[in-house]
This record gives sequence, structure tokens and C-alpha cells, in this order.
Amino acid sequence: MVKAVVGANWGDEGKGKITDMLAREADIVIRFQGGANAGHTIVNDYGKFALHTLPSGVFYGHTTSIIGNGVALNIPLVVKEYQDLVDRGVPAPRLLVSDRAQVVMPYHILFDQYEEERLGGKSFGSTKSGIAPFYSDKYAKVGFQVNELFDEERLSEKLDRVLVTKNVLLEHLYHKPVLKKEELLAELIRYREMIAPYVCDVSAYLDKAIREGKNILLEGQLGSLKDPDHGIYPMVTSSSTLAAYGAIGAGLPPYEIRQVITVCKAYSSAVGAGAFVSEIFGEEGDELRRRGGDGGEYGVTTGRPRRMGWFDCVASRYGCRVQGTTDVAFTVLDVLGYLDEIPVCVAYEIDGEETKDFPTTARLERAKPVYKVLPGWKTDIRGISRYEDLPANCRAYIEFIESQIGYPITMISNGPGRNDIIYRNS
Repeated sequence: MVKAVVGANWGDEGKGKITDMLAREADIVIRFQGGANAGHTIVNDYGKFALHTLPSGVFYGHTTSIIGNGVALNIPLVVKEYQDLVDRGVPAPRLLVSDRAQVVMPYHILFDQYEEERLGGKSFGSTKSGIAPFYSDKYAKVGFQVNELFDEERLSEKLDRVLVTKNVLLEHLYHKPVLKKEELLAELIRYREMIAPYVCDVSAYLDKAIREGKNILLEGQLGSLKDPDHGIYPMVTSSSTLAAYGAIGAGLPPYEIRQVITVCKAYSSAVGAGAFVSEIFGEEGDELRRRGGDGGEYGVTTGRPRRMGWFDCVASRYGCRVQGTTDVAFTVLDVLGYLDEIPVCVAYEIDGEETKDFPTTARLERAKPVYKVLPGWKTDIRGISRYEDLPANCRAYIEFIESQIGYPITMISNGPGRNDIIYRNS
């Protein structure tokens, strides 16, 4: 059976913990899109970890971890991340990398930095990890697949072609030093040696696994609102964040994805620029940020303070819909235990009219939140393992949000640890 774990909102929903938890029953865990521009925080018996590209199943000895063809593969970072796990006492994971995955080139990171500098105050808030230039090259058909690293003559010829346009941009648009082919070729040969032990025909491997009845878990990065087609364009990422793309980015049939677990936070947070209707500021936002997550709400990759907001039913309903949600995992509920009252955004007011439909970007930027205020539960809920044992107001909060978004909340996370989870029959 194939399951997907994806995000409903801006990312940062707690997908890493949910994937880590579900990986207990999985044979294979796959990252199918994105790159090292975002991360997943995981707390388990080995300690606290921030994963950026490796799948969140790497902590289990029985799983095979796969980096699919849809991922932006930064080879030095992946190898370093792998070695860091081993150095901290994690048994060496079984890792496979698709031979069709494309490589983040050193110049992708440079172009990302240079373009953000050039745009100045109109930048997209990039993490400067090379992701947009990488996917631009992929779809312009001038990217480098992992398998191409093993054909040195072909690699050399392709570098000659690609560097013509890259160096024109560097010299005349960005006024930066040009790239030298010999240095790049040597770097790519080094990449080949680093990644060679893990390279595999992943699609064929998954075909065999499906025939054998293996349990496969697809792990998405970021969330619905960062999808380039269905998100808050242009403040989006450069690869699809939707479960449907899992079939493409991993290399398996779409009809094999039977369960889509969409992760929602019990409040909202976002890193980067763009419309954020339920955003809160000042001391109210600062306190939620300090209390949030495990050690505060800061970007796993960037360390940037996350923008904070109340739960947004409009955005979450939409986010769940475009994911094709079968189950909602509701995370960081324990964080809200300090509040007397909890506002929930139930609708948007746009140009004097109220709507519950998530709009396109220009209208979204004019939206104001319509709140319903619910009573808090004023107690610590960590350690509770049965839904019936949660405070009445806490259950009422969950059930209200479930009724608003229209998808069943079947998992509730009430702490950072692997076992801080409550299963619930909707």
C-alpha cells in the first residue's frame, strides 16, 4: 500500500514527525520533490534532528530510504546529512537515489543568491538554496541527471553548451565572475564518487516492491499553498507540493496512492513573504512563536523566525482539497494550552463580501480574517494518549475545526516526541 504525507498550508506543519511515526509500519520511505530549501524536525530516541533532503524514515533499521527523481539533489549536502546521522549514533540507513534525479549545480546556488540581490525589495524570500534556478534548468532541459555523471565525455560536451548562456548572464546581467569548465567538471566527478554507492533505477525498484505488497510512504515538502499551480503564486516553491505529484516524483502509478495524510498545525505559521490572512503581530505573535514547536517557531533550514497566525479554516479546507485528503493529522495542539481564548479564522472578507472559498493571489492580498473565538482549555495536554481524556474545550476545538474543513482529523500530535500521538476515529 502507498500512503502520502503532505502539508495543508505553507509548510512547517510537522510532517517530519508524522512520517517518522508512520515509517514504523513502512518498508520504503520516499522524498519525491523539493530540495534542501526546507526541513523536517524529528525528535526520537537518538535525539533531535533536522533533516533537509533525507526521508524521515532513516531512523528505522527495517526501512529503505529513497530520494526520488523529482527531488533537487544537492549531493554534498545529502552525503553530509547522511554522515552526520551516523556520527550521532544512528545506524547507517539503507539509502537509494534515483538515477533520473537531477543535480543541484554549484552555479544554481550562485544564481539564486545573485537574483535575490538583483531583485532587492521585490525578492521572493528565497532560501538561496538554488531551487528556482535548478527547476528552471530542469524544465529548460539543460539540467544534469545523476546518470549523466557516469559518462564523462557526454558530461564535458554538455558543460560546453550550458556554460555559454550561464556565463553571458553572469558577465552581463549580474556582473559576476564567469564559470570555468575545468573546475565544474572536476566538481561533478567528485559528486559522482560521492553518490555512486546509492544510485538505483528507483522506478523499477518500486514496481517490484508494489508487486511484493510492500508498504510505501511518500514524504512531501512544504504544503499546498506553496504549490506552483495551486498555491499563492508567485510566492511559491518550484516543484509541486501535492500528493498527486508523488506518483511522478517517485516513479510509481498514480492509482497506487491509496491514503493521503494531510498535516495541519493547530495554529498557522509561515516562512517567507506572501499573503497570510490570519497573521498576528506584536507580543501576541511573539508569545506563540516562543511557545511553538519544540524550542520555538524558527525555520528548520534558514533559522528565520516564522510568521505566526491563528488557524485558517479557509486556507486549510482548500489545502486539504487540492491534496485529495483522506486523513488529517493535527499537530502541535499542546502549544495552545496557555490561552484563555483561541481565535479561529472561519471566513475571509474581500471587498465587503464574506467568502469561505480560497481566492487567487490578487484577491487574497485584499482579504481580512473573519474570526470565531473558542474557549481555551488552560492545561498541559502532553502525555495524554486517549482522545476521551483530552479536556472538553480541547475536544471542542478539534471538532469545530474538523467541521469547518470537512476532512476527518484522525491523528492528533500533542508533543514533539515520536509517541506523543493520539489516534482518533472520526
